[in-house]
Amino acid sequence: MAYNKSLDFLNMIKNGESALGNNAFHKTESLTKTESLTKTESLTKTESPIKAKAHARQVNCKSATTSIQTNLFAVIDTETNWHDEVMSLGVAIADKTTFRCLETRYYIFEQEARVGGMYSSVLYRCANTTAPANRNGATLGTAQTTTSATSPITAARATAMADLSDYLSSHGITSIYAYNAKFDCGHLPELQDYNWYDIMRIAAYKQFNKSIPDTAPCCKTGRLKSNYGVEPITRMLAGNDRYYEVHNAVADAIDELRIIELLGLPLDSYNIALING
Repeated sequence: MAYNKSLDFLNMIKNGESALGNNAFHKTESLTKTESLTKTESLTKTESPIKAKAHARQVNCKSATTSIQTNLFAVIDTETNWHDEVMSLGVAIADKTTFRCLETRYYIFEQEARVGGMYSSVLYRCANTTAPANRNGATLGTAQTTTSATSPITAARATAMADLSDYLSSHGITSIYAYNAKFDCGHLPELQDYNWYDIMRIAAYKQFNKSIPDTAPCCKTGRLKSNYGVEPITRMLAGNDRYYEVHNAVADAIDELRIIELLGLPLDSYNIALING
């Protein structure tokens, strides 16, 4: 049989293409690994400062929250409808040292407000309209500086309470004060995780409220036997017989904060007035 050089040539071409193909593959694979490594190293270097900044932001956020938590508290008041359901809720945010009212929040619960109640007529009367001065013409205190109207947030109760919880959390607030706090706390189970303090347990006692006259009939514990609601206590503290309670939740929350201010006691004094803890 004659030797066919054409076959050798074809085999050479075939083998050469195969070798080229293999070399190309290995070269591509090597390049891919190199590029991948370089890309990974570059990505790691890029992510490192970003993660460091994110960590720094988290630390700063925690520090800020801790700082806020020690400086602010909330005073809450509610108004109920004919079915004894909360139809409106007012909040006054204050500084723990100065008792200055910094912000207010006012919610009207849609369904419950439709039922109506004793104080439905002032449901949308959001400004604090109480008498601004005592007999001597002096202002009642720094809490009085927050007198501008507060626009109500009208929503379903579940929506409003979720918003309030987020609002309090954003301010780092863990303590709530109210006059006759057992009533408000009992009507707001959504806020049971907060520490509730009863302003009345301080304001109604002679040993804490120095404006209670010696002639006022008191129990052996020092508590007034009668007339220790928001209205008579505020009149007593402010020396202002013209004061009246608006019975609008946000206005009344501001007035209850004013009682804390006029009593002039540090908030530590209210530890004995904790009702849930």
